[in-house]
Amino acid sequence: MSALSQQPYFLRALYEWCVDSGHTPYLTVRVDKQTRVPQAFVKDGQIVLNVGPSAVRNIHMDNDWVTFSARFGGMSHSIEIPVGNVVAIYARETGEGMAFEHLAQPEVADDTPQDMLSDSQEDDQAKPPQPPKGKPQLKVVK
Repeated sequence: MSALSQQPYFLRALYEWCVDSGHTPYLTVRVDKQTRVPQAFVKDGQIVLNVGPSAVRNIHMDNDWVTFSARFGGMSHSIEIPVGNVVAIYARETGEGMAFEHLAQPEVADDTPQDMLSDSQEDDQAKPPQPPKGKPQLKVVK
């Protein structure tokens, strides 16, 4: 018998605490192929979501998934998040909450030996991603 993860229980408890305290619960989510969120709002493989009662409808948190409906840019979207992809839950007003460790999923092994890669493939793997060029763009949100 495998041990149950504590993460979904902490998520539900902290969500309830935020709402009962009059705070706005936010989720930081790691986005992958199983995560169903509007891709236009994903930054650096993550998305931050306001999951307060006034921002979402039909929120449901079970041991495997967090699901709800929310509006992005005026359009309604059905959101589906594997519990293991939740990086953190916190109160917007105070920053109090909890971050979770990412348990790496086993990746499909690449059977190509390193000595079989071309020089350009080796260079691509060694270079870190370059930051965007130009002036940073920030918006004041009230």
